[in-house]
Amino acid sequence: MNTGNTSSVPSSIYDFVVKDIDGNDFDFSQLKGKKLIIVNTASKCGHTPQYAELERIYQQYKSKNVEIIAFPSNNFLWQEPGTNAAIKEFCSVKYKITFPIMSKISVRGKRIEPIYSWLTLKEINGVANARVTWNFQKFLISDKGQWVGSIPPGESPENSKTLINFIQQ
Repeated sequence: MNTGNTSSVPSSIYDFVVKDIDGNDFDFSQLKGKKLIIVNTASKCGHTPQYAELERIYQQYKSKNVEIIAFPSNNFLWQEPGTNAAIKEFCSVKYKITFPIMSKISVRGKRIEPIYSWLTLKEINGVANARVTWNFQKFLISDKGQWVGSIPPGESPENSKTLINFIQQ
C-alpha cells in the first residue's frame, strides 16, 4: 500500500510505504520481524531532548531487532518549521541520530498521513484509538507488524517501563 492509497484497509504496518527524510521510498515491509517504536518529533519542543534518549535506546537495542522511526511534524505550535534538509541537519549535528527519519508529515487533522491514521484509529489498526496529543508520542508495533500500544509524549523513553518491557519481551 502506498501512503496515498486509502481505498483498502491495511492489515499491518508492513502495508505502508512512506518517504524518508531524503525523499526516497521507505517500505515498512523491510522491517518484518523487528519491534518498532514510531515517534512524531519536532526540533523546537520541550520534549526535543528525547531525541538523545531515543538514540541511546536505539544503540542499545538495534542489534536485538528493534527499530526506531521518527516522523517530524509541525502539528503542535509550529515546533517543526524547518525543511526536511534542515531537520536532517539538526538531528545529525545536535543529536547524532542514526535511526531512520522520515519526511515531515501531518500526524493529525485533515491532512493526516495514512500511516498515522492507522496508528491512531481502532477502526483501521484493529486494536485501539490513540489520538496524538503532542510531539514525541511513541507508538509500539510488534515484530509481526501489529499495533501494541502508545506512550504519552511527556514520558521519558529511557524511564518508560512500558517501552523497556516492550523492547525486552
